Amino acid sequence: MKTRNFLFLLAALVATSGLAQGVTRPKVGTTAASADGQVKLTLVAKKQNYSAAMKDSYDRDINSPKSASVTPDGKKYYINSLEGGVTIAYDMATHKKLKVISHTFTDAGSSHLWAPSSGFFEWHKQWKTPNTFMGKPVEAAFSHGGRYLWVPYYRRTYDMNAVEPSAMAVIDTKADSIVRLFETGPLPKMVATSHDGKTLAVTHWGNNTVGLMDISSNNPKDWHYTKLLVVDYVLPLNFGNRKVNRDNNSGYCLRGTAFTPDDKYIIVCCMGGGGGLAVIDVEKQEYLGRVMGMMPNLRHIIIRDGYIYLSINSAGYVQRIKLDTFMQAAMNMTNKKGNSEGWENCKVGAGARTIEFSPSGKYIFAACNNSSSLCVVDTRTMKMIAEIPVDSYPVGLDVSKDGKTVIVTSQGHTNGGRTVGGLAVNIFKVEYAVPEPVIIEKQPQDNDSIAAQKAGGNASTGKITQWLGTTTGKVTAGALAAALIAAIAVPTTLRRRKK
Repeated sequence: MKTRNFLFLLAALVATSGLAQGVTRPKVGTTAASADGQVKLTLVAKKQNYSAAMKDSYDRDINSPKSASVTPDGKKYYINSLEGGVTIAYDMATHKKLKVISHTFTDAGSSHLWAPSSGFFEWHKQWKTPNTFMGKPVEAAFSHGGRYLWVPYYRRTYDMNAVEPSAMAVIDTKADSIVRLFETGPLPKMVATSHDGKTLAVTHWGNNTVGLMDISSNNPKDWHYTKLLVVDYVLPLNFGNRKVNRDNNSGYCLRGTAFTPDDKYIIVCCMGGGGGLAVIDVEKQEYLGRVMGMMPNLRHIIIRDGYIYLSINSAGYVQRIKLDTFMQAAMNMTNKKGNSEGWENCKVGAGARTIEFSPSGKYIFAACNNSSSLCVVDTRTMKMIAEIPVDSYPVGLDVSKDGKTVIVTSQGHTNGGRTVGGLAVNIFKVEYAVPEPVIIEKQPQDNDSIAAQKAGGNASTGKITQWLGTTTGKVTAGALAAALIAAIAVPTTLRRRKK
């Protein structure tokens, strides 16, 4: 009887410790490699808030980390701690914490930050102090060459069911401080910027809408909403006083968002509801319809080298289709419905969430929530070639500009009011048998750089800037060197001809 009681007690302790849920806590130094030796992964560092005894990695600001964002120049990265209500800036080289940016506001203290109301977003009730709240930062996107980081909030803390307009902060990455606040629709999760830097899209998980903004100016005070688009229907938010699980009860659950390379269209993942990919005409600012044909429960989208790639959460796949094939299906929609054929599938870990390319585009890294792993897909074969354990329940990731570092956020799951797994950021070193190209990002055209160009610019540098502007914002070091040589050679040749 004593043995039986002991075993029962032991089982209970295991269950409450999180081990019953298969919590994974890989040690720094853990490695994995592809069978052909093309890619090797090593866990080199952590930021975690589950063990104060692990002093080297302990960070109290890591609280439900949702997403990671590496700056275009590769010098810093930002972590959004959703439940902590902060965005944390770290140095890429040393992983030292540089700044903790708070998303807690008061009406009086933040009034100077708010942009004028757009009139697009409806409040359900009158609040005495609507701008006194803590915002829960979700995803993020850079604009103006990395000068600004846009951070939408899951909800304002007083808004239990996320039915009211939420908000979005703009962080100046030079000062690591918030310089502007905008209203949004309910429960914004994803934000994306066009390649030409003129348009920003924020997708509202909460009610099937997408907001478009004009951000073409270098002055944050000029940025403004231009349109609020509806994907089929606006979800009614008449929940009354009962608490609702808005992770599920949110219509199409709009999530992954991407501009096509020519910036003519925005493609949005419908993670729930009827599924499919919603297509928006950017120039006409018009919702065109939804294209089906892919697996259900699609979460993230990335586009490169003539292909659309999707992460399929529930089934644990990465899917792709030729962009031209998809757009042909989109242009042939009837009654705002279409179907796409020709999808290729790659099985990865269960619960595929955020996906991102290596600099060359040869590889895709996938954060897989249910399998608690980071998976690597070879885009040339559409096969998973490597997998390494991550602190349980990863959701977000980003890749450094040289491809040598992958940062993965593990948010954790809630079980009985407590967090199981998660509370960690895993930092992986990536080694390639064939070196990845060095990507040089187009520099921001902010007021400072424009003034410098006016003061000391010349025709040659102007042509280089113009040439860079015609690219997608990324060029290899070799291409840039060729452009510089050409720019220097042209004036020299002209002088010789004059002589």
